[in-house]
Amino acid sequence: IHPRWVRICHWINALAILVMIGSGWQIYNASPLFGFVFPREIALGNWLAGALLWHFAAMWVLVINGVIYVTLGIVTGRFRRKLYPIRPSEVVADLKAAATFKLSHDDLSHYNAVQKLLYTGVILAGVVIVLSGLSIWKPVQFQELTALFGGYDAARYVHFLAMAAIVGFLIVHIALALIVPKSLRAMITGR
Repeated sequence: IHPRWVRICHWINALAILVMIGSGWQIYNASPLFGFVFPREIALGNWLAGALLWHFAAMWVLVINGVIYVTLGIVTGRFRRKLYPIRPSEVVADLKAAATFKLSHDDLSHYNAVQKLLYTGVILAGVVIVLSGLSIWKPVQFQELTALFGGYDAARYVHFLAMAAIVGFLIVHIALALIVPKSLRAMITGR
């Protein structure tokens, strides 16, 4: 079901994303965009400089691994076979089936329309978070990119919203892996 390269990239991404989120929350806490901060217990880095070190270290792992994953997904045809086409009528039908607990999980080699939409969406959120992150990290060097986001402050909001989308995806992804444990086994063993 999942070739070795998919499984390796998946678990590297899982670890790197957790580090990115935890350290990102600590960075956010140093200059909040909204009227809340994240609890210290779930933030990584203990202070701004420590969080930045964790964030930049995991960033390189995530970006390199993400480029490998997307490149192999395109070159091998896996994305074309697994993720497309996405038909709105199928998404609606699968959402209804999921809401009534009638969505089939018999064939793990085939993604339903909601999975296709969510996996495509999280890949796009990953691209947006990397580009907005570059705009925040180096706003002068990437001034054209920063301008595309509407400036530094707007890029911070985009970055936060992309992070929220990824966290939302992770919550659903992990919950479904626990509900359908054979899917977790397949991501470990490949079968």
